[in-house]
Amino acid sequence: MGTILSIISIAVALLIFTFYIDGDIGVVIIAFMVFAPLVSGFFAWYGRKRTVVTFDCDGFVKKGSKLKVNVNVEKSGFFPLGIIEIRLAASEVFGNIDKLYKLSIIKGNSKSFSVEVDANTGGNGSIFVSSVRSCGFLGFAGFNIKSQLPPPKSVGVIPEIPDAKTSSKLFRSIADSVMTSDDEEKNDSAQLFSATTTPGYEHREYEAGDPLKRVNWKLSAKKNQLMIRLDEAASAVQPVIALDLFRAKGVKAEDAILREERIICSAFGLLSALIKNGIASTFVYYGASGEVVSESVDNPDYPSQLLLKVLAASVECDRRIKIDAVSVCSCVIASTDCTSSLNSVISAFEDKEAVSLIGTSARDKNETDCKMWYLDGDNNFKLV
Repeated sequence: MGTILSIISIAVALLIFTFYIDGDIGVVIIAFMVFAPLVSGFFAWYGRKRTVVTFDCDGFVKKGSKLKVNVNVEKSGFFPLGIIEIRLAASEVFGNIDKLYKLSIIKGNSKSFSVEVDANTGGNGSIFVSSVRSCGFLGFAGFNIKSQLPPPKSVGVIPEIPDAKTSSKLFRSIADSVMTSDDEEKNDSAQLFSATTTPGYEHREYEAGDPLKRVNWKLSAKKNQLMIRLDEAASAVQPVIALDLFRAKGVKAEDAILREERIICSAFGLLSALIKNGIASTFVYYGASGEVVSESVDNPDYPSQLLLKVLAASVECDRRIKIDAVSVCSCVIASTDCTSSLNSVISAFEDKEAVSLIGTSARDKNETDCKMWYLDGDNNFKLV
């Protein structure tokens, strides 16, 4: 409506100038005002078929830093491009970049510019081009470009993982359950193997080429040298940590990402504490392809690599973590939502008493029969 009123105002001013002030100059001005928009409109129409926009950025960025986004515009054909309007946008883990960027290509066939985006919240986010329009030189007329817009870029914002304290009851209960299962399995191994065979908990020094997953980090720390298990330990000895980034439909993304960041930090804080103290663990999460992944973690350097895999996956609404029926010494489900629907996940375990939950805070609802913990400001796991 504003554009129409502006055009009408200009037309009235030209008519007054032509008929009441200077007719000759008025005719020239009118001719120019008609000719210029036509030329601008031609360039706008022409540019919609000759413009290709691409952009690139890193796949990961640390929380609190800036992500650099490089945008490139290419044209084809002889004529220059008028005004190209590009609107960039980002998901909620980033600061707002919903701005309009304008450029022209007079010389050459391409032009680039960079935009910096604030990484505000840990988690998976995306950067995308929401629209591209060709507007000629005057900007009166605009057409959406015909080429396909570039696909969104998935970006993981890496939060600072807390150094969870091992003095909490949650950590001690997991360690005790592992030690109890460890002792039971040693007794079972002594019965299953004869004097000429190798029990599952005999060891030797590490040699080049040995798989790191067979390193007994707990024993290695005691002996101050890497020790290799001669046979694989049973998976039941490893505690399970499952990451359940549940986001209900209709929940504001701005609120959901804060809870998800908190749960990611809590889960990896516990995982890192276990590994540093020689307790190998199994971590269950959704991968970038949408499949449930279960990984054994026994290397102190691996949680940071595993975190990148978690951050590479986007969160889908109403999706719970899936765990196959298992018998484990201990399982901790770190979930953004501990309401009754979580019971469908807990039911996969034979021993429900071996299951504990991690929520985002002491205010979270716990509608299950399992104990729920949360990581407080001092990096202690507290019981709700």
